[in-house]
Amino acid sequence: MQEAQVHTGFKKYLMLTRPHTLTASFIPVFVGTASVLLFGDIRWGMFFLMLIATILIQSATNMFNEYYDFKRGLDSHESVGIAGAIVRNGMSPRLVLTIAFIFYAIAAVIGIIITVNSSWWILVIGAVSMAVGYLYTGGPFPISWTPFGEIFAGLFMGTVIIMITFYIHTGTLHIFPLLMSVPPAITIGLLNMANNIRDRKKDKESGRKTYVILVGKPFAVMTAAALLVFSYIFLIYITFFTPMGSLFLLIPLLSIPLMMKTIMLMRKGNTPVELIPAMASMGKLNTVMGLLLTIGLILYGVTGI
Repeated sequence: MQEAQVHTGFKKYLMLTRPHTLTASFIPVFVGTASVLLFGDIRWGMFFLMLIATILIQSATNMFNEYYDFKRGLDSHESVGIAGAIVRNGMSPRLVLTIAFIFYAIAAVIGIIITVNSSWWILVIGAVSMAVGYLYTGGPFPISWTPFGEIFAGLFMGTVIIMITFYIHTGTLHIFPLLMSVPPAITIGLLNMANNIRDRKKDKESGRKTYVILVGKPFAVMTAAALLVFSYIFLIYITFFTPMGSLFLLIPLLSIPLMMKTIMLMRKGNTPVELIPAMASMGKLNTVMGLLLTIGLILYGVTGI
């Protein structure tokens, strides 16, 4: 069995943020910002503030997950992946929790700056999003222990961030960024599902009732495949059957081969070690598809065609 790597020095702090998941924080900011080009100018100061805040919140959420998984006895020296920094890297649980709250505090300050330059509603929505990030694994009834983890992850890390990002640039809301949030929300939710597929046996033993545990791995993989196919069909529909369409919105279809590879890896893998490549591929798919959508939106915004 492949053993998880032990990290020391600065790297153990870096790995605590779970870098491979941070794509779920910056892709929505990119998509939301690129959507602005059809309606106005980008406020670059707001872009960088939003980007930093979302990365901090995602990193802190990962640390909360690290802390509470340790407290509930879910992590061990045999755990695979980059989780388990407390049990493997010898980090203090209190320190992990402290760093997470410091990240939240910095994100809150950034949120106040953004609010002063946009609307007080941003502060309210941001506070709700941060609460969801904590309650995902913290509190007496963690969201991650329910069948709704993927939905919350996709909605708040995908759609909500994209809509907030669009608003702080334009001062308005529009259906276009909402529609553009659908593919990123799906891939972010499925990044969560890939993790749950990998950990399904351990999660079941701990008492979790995730979607994967309730329906089983084969049906969960079928769900992932169906949602990914839908995301491509959705972009095709927007392109050809709505007044907001552009051929540039078809650029994300270039990620279809990677999507097929990801589903194949999810279907083929069984043990946690065997499913690590599937989870890595899903993270890559979220990044590649999101960047391709961003490029398409930029070209659409610049050319107007």
